[in-house]
Amino acid sequence: MKFAATFFLLMSAASVQAQLYKSTGPDGKVTYSDTPPAAGKVIPQKAVAGEGSNSGDGLPYELALAVKNHPVTLYSSEKCIPCDDGRKLLNERGIPFSEKTVKSNEDIAALHKISKDDQVPVLTIGSNKESTFSPTAWGTALTAAGYPESNRLPKTYRNAAPVAAAPGAASPGKSAAPAANTTSTAGNGDALPAAGNAPPGFRF
Repeated sequence: MKFAATFFLLMSAASVQAQLYKSTGPDGKVTYSDTPPAAGKVIPQKAVAGEGSNSGDGLPYELALAVKNHPVTLYSSEKCIPCDDGRKLLNERGIPFSEKTVKSNEDIAALHKISKDDQVPVLTIGSNKESTFSPTAWGTALTAAGYPESNRLPKTYRNAAPVAAAPGAASPGKSAAPAANTTSTAGNGDALPAAGNAPPGFRF
């Protein structure tokens, strides 16, 4: 009886430290196994601490790998329904992402370095860019980047708070210095300044 218990413990320890192999078959199906497959693309992984183990920042291996190779960033603005819909899709699917807000002229210039489109939301998945919100297009792009199709985020995971698209841009609560002599005199033919700080033609 004592020998059987010892044997069971030894076998359990061996299985905990087993090498994990990720293979992609000819049909594109991904399989995880503790033994090397006979065929297909093999990606050996570090030893894992049993089934359901997380890696990286507490993320499952497949999700952590997608985040490393194809990080996701959402460019959004206030009072933007498509932005809200895009954010909801990412959260429901369990996609770790960073969010950059477009509010100032500097933010708009930063967005133009990413996308020539003057419309938000814009989603970047690694080097891939998706302009405007499309559930089908966004979902297909996320799947192609290796993100799981179902939510596998740990319940304690939280995305970072949104930041301005332009590094060093003024915070939303900081008021800009008032422009001098902006009051228009009736009948003098001077045009009133544009409302807000967005240049003409930019669409939120």
